[in-house]
This record gives sequence, C-alpha cells and structure tokens, in this order.
Amino acid sequence: MIRTYDNAQNWYVLDSSRGITANKFVFMDKTDAEATLPQSNFTSVGATSVGISSGTYLNSTGANYQMWMWKCNGGTTASNSDGSITSTVQANTAAGFSIITYTGTGAVATIGHGLTKAPTFIMCKNRDDVDYWGLYHIGWGATQYGTLPSTSAPSANSDFWNNTTPTNSVITLGGQNRVNGSSDDMVCYAWHDVEGYSKFGSFEGNSDADGPFIYTGFRPRMVFFKALDSTENWQVRDTARSPFNADSQVRIYWNSNSAQSSASTASPIDFLSNGFKVRGSNSEVNANSIAYGAWGDSSFKYQSNTF
Repeated sequence: MIRTYDNAQNWYVLDSSRGITANKFVFMDKTDAEATLPQSNFTSVGATSVGISSGTYLNSTGANYQMWMWKCNGGTTASNSDGSITSTVQANTAAGFSIITYTGTGAVATIGHGLTKAPTFIMCKNRDDVDYWGLYHIGWGATQYGTLPSTSAPSANSDFWNNTTPTNSVITLGGQNRVNGSSDDMVCYAWHDVEGYSKFGSFEGNSDADGPFIYTGFRPRMVFFKALDSTENWQVRDTARSPFNADSQVRIYWNSNSAQSSASTASPIDFLSNGFKVRGSNSEVNANSIAYGAWGDSSFKYQSNTF
C-alpha cells in the first residue's frame, strides 16, 4: 500500500501474486477495477527492499511517501483446493498473512487461504469490475460486512460471508460481486492474529480524553480504526510518520486521497511497549464500539524481526 502523504493522492495497492514489477494495482480509496501504472514504477522486489524508478506516480520530486509492506512468500504461489473454488495462494504462515487470487462463481462457495489459523481480517476486491471492497473483521463478525472506500458502519448481509466464520483452512463467500463476482478475477488479503506480532479486535470507547488502553502484547508499528456503529473514516496511525507520542501525531485515511492531517484535536494515540492507549475523545477512535487492527514494531517475542 503506497501513496504520498503530504499531498492528495490515491492509494495504490500492489502485490507479488498479481505482479508488483508488472505494476498491476487496485485503488483503496476508489472503486475502479484493476489497472496498470502508466510508468514502470517498481523495478525490483527483494527480501529486504524494493526498487522504484523515476516517475510522478510513486516517485515525484520533493514528495514524501509512505509504504506499508507485508512479507509473504517471495512471489511464489501454489494452487489450493481446500475450498470449492481452486484458489492460487501465496502465504507466510509464520506472519499469519496470505494473498489469495481466484475466479468468482457468483454463488455460495469457499476458498482455501493457505494459513494455519482462521483469518481475523480479510480484504477482497473484484479486479474486473468497478465496485467497492468487501471486508471481514472479527470485530463485526461474519453476519456483517465492511467496505472501502465507504465510511459507512458495517452492515448485515449474508451475501458476503454467508453468515459463516472463516475456518483454519477456508473462507466462505456469498454470491456478492465484491467478494465473489461471477467469472470475475478476484484478489483477497487475509491476516490472522499472531502472538507478539499482530492483533485484530474491538473495544468500547468512552469519548473521554483518558481513553481506553488496548493490550496487544507488542509495540504497534501501525494501527487502523473503524467505528462499528456510526459513519466514520478508516483512520490509520503509524510510528514511521509519527515516531513519538505527541499532539503532533498525524493520521491518514484509507478511504480518502486527502493528505495526512494533525491528530492534535483528534485523539493522539500512545504507542506503548505492550499496546496502545487513546488520549482523546475523537469519534473516529474513541466513541461507542471501535474495530481495530495492529501490527508490531518491536515486540517482546520477535526481537530478531522474524517477519
């Protein structure tokens, strides 16, 4: 996931299953179908780095960029027949992350995800059609769905996940076009909790400057928030852009191409050694029920940067 953060720009989402160096991308803040960057921006992908060429999309002179990356399986995929649809899976089972591509059926079906535990956060996108993302999160469960770039609260609809919680081997899909478009090429990203590295859940806000503390078991590198019962932005904080807990901390939105903005009046987040604490009453991060996802920075368990 990459974009400039000090100017308005769309979110580009690329992966090594669809081809990073082929520059195949989908937007996160727009409903467009998959497209190809007009410039060959990514020139190489290595174990510890990526190469980016000159160009105005991902390397504009003087612009500041952010890129969030999850290590998968070095671009090596495998056919997976655990579900009723044969999927193509690239998985990092240690990190609890997989990339799944498949052809939709438009009817209730299952896809194998290649992980050893049930996913707790899933993002699906129809690559062929102009349509929203379909999202699953353990905080709202399989009877509801979330969506991007919409800011709406999760809604009940069995046509997304067929009211069926993911298992250790498969994700159940309804016939909805956003997750299982008939004869359409689909891409799905799935994560599950990994002790000391990642955690997905929900908490009850208190609309107070002394907000809740959420235990994760590691120091978060990145946290996203989404209100469960109101229309709010998908807000994201990370320690790369704001390494210190202060009023100058910045936030950015998955659902918008707006530049990052100050969190001084929007509840700064204390990134602690074992979790995070909300320090304000902003409704995006501290009102009613809030779903969150967190990935670790320097955890108690994985000091050697295993992932």
